[in-house]
Amino acid sequence: MPKIEVNERAFFDLVGKRYTDPAALEELLPAAKAELDEWKPGEGKDDERTIKIELNDTNRPDLWSTGGLARQLRVYLGGKIPDYPFFSRKGALREPPKDLRVIVDPNLKGIRPYITAFLISGKPITDAVLRDVIQTQEKLCWNYGRKRKSIAMGVYRAELIKFPIHYVAADPDATSFVPLGMTRKLSLRNILKEHPKGIEFGSIVAGLPRFPYIHDDDGETVSFPPVINSDRIGGVKVGDSRLFVEITGTDLPTLNIACNIVACDFADSGYEITPVRIEYPYDTAHGRSVVTPYYFQEPVSAELPYVHKILGDKLTMDETVSALNRMADRTEVKGDTVTVFPGEYRNDFLHAADIVEDVAMGRGLESFKPQAPRDFTIGRITPLESLSRKAKSIMVGLGFQEMIYNYLGSRKDYIERMNLDGKDAVQISNPMSENFEFVRNSILPSLLASEAESGRATYPHHIFEVGKVCYKNDEENYGVSTRGAIGWLSAVRDANYNLAASQFNSLMYFLGREYSVVACEDPRFIHGRTAAVMYSGRRIGLFGEVDPAVLSNWNITMPCIAGEVEIEALL
Repeated sequence: MPKIEVNERAFFDLVGKRYTDPAALEELLPAAKAELDEWKPGEGKDDERTIKIELNDTNRPDLWSTGGLARQLRVYLGGKIPDYPFFSRKGALREPPKDLRVIVDPNLKGIRPYITAFLISGKPITDAVLRDVIQTQEKLCWNYGRKRKSIAMGVYRAELIKFPIHYVAADPDATSFVPLGMTRKLSLRNILKEHPKGIEFGSIVAGLPRFPYIHDDDGETVSFPPVINSDRIGGVKVGDSRLFVEITGTDLPTLNIACNIVACDFADSGYEITPVRIEYPYDTAHGRSVVTPYYFQEPVSAELPYVHKILGDKLTMDETVSALNRMADRTEVKGDTVTVFPGEYRNDFLHAADIVEDVAMGRGLESFKPQAPRDFTIGRITPLESLSRKAKSIMVGLGFQEMIYNYLGSRKDYIERMNLDGKDAVQISNPMSENFEFVRNSILPSLLASEAESGRATYPHHIFEVGKVCYKNDEENYGVSTRGAIGWLSAVRDANYNLAASQFNSLMYFLGREYSVVACEDPRFIHGRTAAVMYSGRRIGLFGEVDPAVLSNWNITMPCIAGEVEIEALL
């Protein structure tokens, strides 16, 4: 879980209340799903002391900073829900100064296509604010931005920038500048080899034909995202009073929420936020001309009886609204329905259940009386789990190694690399990242991903997983089926259909199940070397030789055989 360090004086100034007793602060922090990690009040000056806090919710990146955590606690203690007039909304874009623009190169579309930006001004940056900006940058880009792959943030001295800004796809050998922390120019490609940040993050862009690059209207280098800033413009110092903030990445909603979080934090600290217009040459989810920070969150509604059912307590509508307001949620009530308009810095409202969670948090978890279970039950292993464990033991006995994978992934891995059309794939409507956009409909992509990373390991490779798969099914109430499945893969020089059939037959023999096979066609497997598995009159899976085109998509050079069946169908 994320841990942050906050300056004691700055934090309590933003909360609007000072604490001297760690126990009192510890009692308040659960309102933000946080707990006190370390604090030694009374030792030294309060503007030099640090409070270490651990956050227990990875869905609330807005809490990973001094300003964000203080905002939540301030409102919870009775403070006013903050208003941010600088936000643009659909159909109501703020109009920034004419030159305050970022012009995006069309060649960035397949490289690192999106950018958000804004300007801050009003008063000099203090040491505490600068430290918190650096910490927020690191937490957002590392935890939320997948180590800068999805999010990379830069902060710059705006007085040295000639607007408009140009975000381009640059020639990595012909483009050079002095990177932060150095005194000599390096080409973009050499930065990947010689600069510490280039060595650490260069792999993100190393394989691209051109590199993301930001320069101002005079051609002065601003940044080489997601790697390193310019030493001159990116060397922000205490006392600077006008800063330019940009965030680049691969997923626009993720960038927007990161941009909104940072802008709100600066605004809460008393800085003026000036929006920036982003001009795209290609279509985005918000159009070709977007003014950021941009409010894109959709309202979510819940009926009061549903809140009662989930919480187990009957609250009046006034009590429900009051609890939501303590969580900084703006609300609208119509009859028994309450609609929540999420804060500009939040993107974790997906369902009515999220409203119920905020009601519980806003009311205070300690306010709910504990109840003993009404029913007495004895836990036991389900038949599916018992069969799954037996299958795992058999596969290990056959020489396979068990793997465990995530259930979410990208279109590229689950569909494109598998040569599928994705018609039965379940897509998440508002993913936090395109890398976790689909629920897997097969175990095979996960197995191939492991094999793609194992090319230097001694062959043969035999791996398997027993887990869940999910796919569209119109016969189900929700239009989706979730099934237990077993998938396996062997990478071996003499991989062939006979070996695949032998492996599967051994599994079914020891499970004590009779089956038959019929010829089938599947774009993931070689034509004529694939069999569909029939059990109790219906198809439950398949196995065969993996198509070389699929192996090529994964950069796998060793022949592979693989298979997958619904283990749930064998009960």
